[in-house]
Amino acid sequence: MSSDATRVRRLRLGCEFDHIAPAPTPAAFVVRPADTPIVSELWASDPALDRHTFVDLHGNEVWRMMLPAGESLVSYYAVVEVPDEVDERDLTLPVHTPEDLPDDTLIYTLPSRYCQSDMLSARAWELFGRPGRTLATVEEIERYVWSNVEYRTGSTGSWWTAADSLDNGYGVCRDFAHLMIGFCRALNIPARYVSGYLPDLDVPLLPTPMDFHAWVEVFAGDRWWTFDPRHAARRKGHVPISRGRDATDVAMVTTFGAPWLRRLTVWADEDLAQPWPPTDTSLAARDPFA
Repeated sequence: MSSDATRVRRLRLGCEFDHIAPAPTPAAFVVRPADTPIVSELWASDPALDRHTFVDLHGNEVWRMMLPAGESLVSYYAVVEVPDEVDERDLTLPVHTPEDLPDDTLIYTLPSRYCQSDMLSARAWELFGRPGRTLATVEEIERYVWSNVEYRTGSTGSWWTAADSLDNGYGVCRDFAHLMIGFCRALNIPARYVSGYLPDLDVPLLPTPMDFHAWVEVFAGDRWWTFDPRHAARRKGHVPISRGRDATDVAMVTTFGAPWLRRLTVWADEDLAQPWPPTDTSLAARDPFA
């Protein structure tokens, strides 16, 4: 525990990608926490793979490698520290008019593949277009999405857009984020998609297995603010990995071929009773089916 005025909590984070590829397959992984103090971390692969990193157009760290033919395990493990407090929020803060927006936020006011703000514009202005918009307006959008979209595990796929979620009334966390982003952009409020880890800190444990999470950042004042329409509540422990226009920009793994993802396992919790990162990261040791 930190001695600073702001208390912190330590989390174990991690993910394992178990692929079976019919042929050598180029791949790119984006799973390392961003903007979060990292106490310890380990990248691992079995078999050992050559890799290099680069930073993409949105500032995300990408890890590139070639998956071999056959089975392989690519893993990331970390211990991080997060503030023991909920996401900050100032509901009285006005949002910018378009002419006052910083140049680098303008891209996040435009339609994108999954966030068709042009198609959502009429509905957005009907629901939220009152004068004097502030972050309270953004919170209203967050709550509207949470109230009008039913969370259904595994219910959608790569074809599903914000407009589909609005029309059909269901989706997964990425769809909640896309719909909120689409509404915000329709009102000229910069909004971007965030993927990352979210532990269940001081909230009831979800009954579904841990997975990566998606939420929204909105620009107001001089910074980006966190909103999570999947929960419509200020939470503790959001750990961002990557940011972009929508899910297209922030896939945890992109493969340039057709490998089978046999297993994906994600950790985000305070369970540090056992060594973390694990002492043996081999495929044989980490395979729950062995």
